Amino acid sequence: MCGRYASFREAQDLADTFEIAPGAVAGDAAGLPPSWNLAPTDPVRIVVERAPRRESGDAAGADHPRDAPPGGERSLRLARWGLVPGWAKDPSVGARMINARSESLVDKPAFRKALAVRRCLVPAEGYYEWQQPAAGTPRRTPKQPFWIHPAQDEPIAFAGLYEFWRDRSRADDDPGRWLVTTTIVTTAAEGDLAAIHDRRPVVLPRSAWDGWLSPDQQDPKAAVDLLGRTPPALLPTAISTAVNKVGTDGPELLVPVEETG
Repeated sequence: MCGRYASFREAQDLADTFEIAPGAVAGDAAGLPPSWNLAPTDPVRIVVERAPRRESGDAAGADHPRDAPPGGERSLRLARWGLVPGWAKDPSVGARMINARSESLVDKPAFRKALAVRRCLVPAEGYYEWQQPAAGTPRRTPKQPFWIHPAQDEPIAFAGLYEFWRDRSRADDDPGRWLVTTTIVTTAAEGDLAAIHDRRPVVLPRSAWDGWLSPDQQDPKAAVDLLGRTPPALLPTAISTAVNKVGTDGPELLVPVEETG
């Protein structure tokens, strides 16, 4: 799974990395402060690419808000972590949908539509995972947290999905009537990472970014194939249990420590 990650790079750096045009960085995404400990339901940045909008009144263009990313342009937006399907009665279900298993994306009603037409990249510096104590260690031994990150100083991109949820209790002219939410796709871990946890977020290599974001690619199975591309190498670093507490934040969370288990 992926239940905590870090994203502390400047918005302009992300715009350069993900080839986002000038002016296509949303104001709230540009103003989001850095975080070394993002948690479910937090606001996070996503990279999206939308097809040109149809003429007003076309039913095909009526399922997303007016402030959706400009047609044909890649943009950096803000979303709440925890996907809320458009058909959900209330947004509380998002807390249970922070991750989407790659193996069942095509079949799950909550993710199937988004897989076809609302894919995104979730920029990150790395993520956290917790390893169970070794057999025979004393009871109450805490899990060992690891900071899992690329060897190079560059952002990585989680495969993500996003959705628009309409709050029907709000007026049509209320800018808060739309909630944009996102989820991070996960898959089975391998190698050294599997020794820490059996799941990991899907980290897409640069070669898969364009295909994953392309609004022209609406074949769900073809999109799933992109998730199998070889990810960039990631390094696990044992860190302090200070990261365990939601709300604890700062670069000191990444300082290596000796493993306890």
